[in-house]
Amino acid sequence: MSRFRPSELQGYLRSLGVKPAKGLSQNFLIDGNILDKIVALAEVTKDDTVVEIGPGPGALTERLLETGCKVIAVELDSVFANALTCHPQLTVHNADALKFDFSALGKVKVVANLPYAITTELLQKIIPLDNLVSATVMVQDEVARRLCFDCSAKDYVAFTLFLHYYCKPKYGFSVSPSCFYPAPRVTSAVMRLDKEKRFPVADEKQFFALVYEAFSHKRKMIKASLKEYPIEKALIAIGKAPTSRPEDLSVQEWVGVANLLN
Repeated sequence: MSRFRPSELQGYLRSLGVKPAKGLSQNFLIDGNILDKIVALAEVTKDDTVVEIGPGPGALTERLLETGCKVIAVELDSVFANALTCHPQLTVHNADALKFDFSALGKVKVVANLPYAITTELLQKIIPLDNLVSATVMVQDEVARRLCFDCSAKDYVAFTLFLHYYCKPKYGFSVSPSCFYPAPRVTSAVMRLDKEKRFPVADEKQFFALVYEAFSHKRKMIKASLKEYPIEKALIAIGKAPTSRPEDLSVQEWVGVANLLN
């Protein structure tokens, strides 16, 4: 069954006696070309183990299985979890992705149309995992553009820095609301996050504590937000002005500050 086709998808939903749940961010893809582009961007091969979060009716699941890869689907909705097509390469977990133990799965690629309401929380959970190879995920377009900014540029947020610390983000392509049923109110985008920890930091916990504290007062100078530390001295040591604000520092420069304060 081609579950991305609107008529077949709606018939399938009726057969299950369900409607898309707004509270679970259930907006299902109805464009086969987008499904192909997602799989291509993720560079899925038959040798991969792919984790799909929130597969819903399984349109993307079908496309992934066509590559010959192994798919581990994590679906919160029990109706969809129980109805996903039986396939020798498919394992389905009826579970909350925020509570699921992804670390026990071995090396994996994540490929998913993420529930937008929990995008940040999910990425915070999966991106630091040692067994993650890459994550190719659909999110709101505004979010993707903000997170894929070069952190040496202006106007980025603490979570942008978090992603650039752990991986190399790449903006893939935008997806129109018309590609979904029901159509969301926002434009979406697919981005790929390749795990690539490029910045050695002495104390990772302290590093993120400093970053998130400073960015929680983004309009203030760093020395005002982190006044309990010898920030001015650290900023001067890495060649930055004592009046710098959080977004004035790249990831590497934040790492330099954190290491000096360790």
